[in-house]
Amino acid sequence: MRLTPEEIVAIKAAVAFAFGSDALVRLFGSRADDARRGGDIDLHVEVSPDVDAWKAKGHFEDNLFARLEPQRVDVIVHKRGTPARGIDLIARRDGIAL
Repeated sequence: MRLTPEEIVAIKAAVAFAFGSDALVRLFGSRADDARRGGDIDLHVEVSPDVDAWKAKGHFEDNLFARLEPQRVDVIVHKRGTPARGIDLIARRDGIAL
């Protein structure tokens, strides 16, 4: 996993702030692979069904970038109890829970 301890703490705190303390966040994509270089931070966040994902994503980014230097972060939100999309299955299979 190619995240610093500070980045992990910041991501987890921003997820809890924006999506709720029961949200589960996984890192997937190139940053989850130590053999790769570069790449944005791809996050998959599982949230309770009552979360307003659009609004929460904005709060997440504001909170995260108050803690870290702004950089490219892609956030995929999946509401628990809804059908999983292909990207959800990939993130669950290959992702690393933070």
